[in-house]
Amino acid sequence: MPHQPSSPSRGSTTSAITLLAIAGFAAQAMVRVTDSLLPQIASDLNVTVGATSVVVTVYLLAHGSVQLVIGPIADRLGKYFCMTMAAAVASVMVALCGLAPSLPTLVVVRLCSGLATGWIVPLALAFVGDVIPYERRQQVLGRFISGQILGQLFGQAAGGVLGDYFGWRNVFFLLAGLLAIATCGLFYELMRNPITRASPVPAQARRGFIADYGIVLRAPWARAIIVMAFIEFGLMFGAFTYVGADLHLRFGVSFTLVGLFVGAFAIGGLIYSLTVPLLVGRFGQAGLATLGGTLLAASFVTLAVEPTAFFAPVAITAIGLGFYMLHNTLQTNATQMTPEARGTAVSVFSASLYLGQTAGVAVAGGLFDRFTAVPVFLAAAAGLLVLGFWFSRQLTRRRERGI
Repeated sequence: MPHQPSSPSRGSTTSAITLLAIAGFAAQAMVRVTDSLLPQIASDLNVTVGATSVVVTVYLLAHGSVQLVIGPIADRLGKYFCMTMAAAVASVMVALCGLAPSLPTLVVVRLCSGLATGWIVPLALAFVGDVIPYERRQQVLGRFISGQILGQLFGQAAGGVLGDYFGWRNVFFLLAGLLAIATCGLFYELMRNPITRASPVPAQARRGFIADYGIVLRAPWARAIIVMAFIEFGLMFGAFTYVGADLHLRFGVSFTLVGLFVGAFAIGGLIYSLTVPLLVGRFGQAGLATLGGTLLAASFVTLAVEPTAFFAPVAITAIGLGFYMLHNTLQTNATQMTPEARGTAVSVFSASLYLGQTAGVAVAGGLFDRFTAVPVFLAAAAGLLVLGFWFSRQLTRRRERGI
């Protein structure tokens, strides 16, 4: 077994991880919050919605690409310290989004916001990997992701509602306030909680960036996890991105109902988060991968062949549950694939998710325009089913070999 940094003997993991979940909530909300605010921003800044959409693109580009470089830095300076600094910068940048007087200014501060918030979630996962024993890690990560799930739901749904009542600028001020609160808590934890100040092992501190990436990319299991992450997000979100458009175009569902239906994904995720100890104990990692892939496949097939849109909320809830069964298992293994360079490993893993999502949405968009959503959903169903079973088989083999 590769050497792991020793965990401090004192300190509370609960308070440290709870504050990370709050920061993760705000970071994930920022990913999607502008989707529903684009018309308001465009009107206020006197530009078109199409031109305003660049604030979505630059944020995703910054948020995903920065994750390729943060791992080695965090492995040396400390993951909790780097997350705290990132949350502090993000709180300022997000507040500046609310003050932006023009679209070019908003684009710049959104880019800076993405560069800052991109540190939070992957380093939080790596930190959990450092301080939580592997046999308990999936349960802890399952609870931790509840903050991300709620953040996604807030960004997609509440962003539009709050924007209607209070204006788009105040939505950014609210998120900046949440990040500021999380930052204060993270600073407090750094000062009082020794578990947040774990030092890297000496060999890790002496390595260069290239050596860290070499450790990750030379490990066959790490390469497999990274490729599976790319495929998982490509298939999953390449299809799920077009669920709302399909419901509106095929069944005439109103945009209000589309928002409510798509929001059922978060309900499925929360069901997983609340039941993860039971699910892991009952099915194990291999069983969760198989069950998650099967549930995703059945749900996407349902969306493809449903005779009425009112099957959609149940199918979408099942997609949320199945996705987190599969993804959280993959995520847990990502925290252990190269423990001696954990920050780098999890950062590369996280970046592969964004790259996979970008590629999947682009490919599925062409298929959707030409053939409708039905073949997109069926292709995702087949691919995710195969991925779930293949991942399960690899986990079983590793367990049999005692790895």
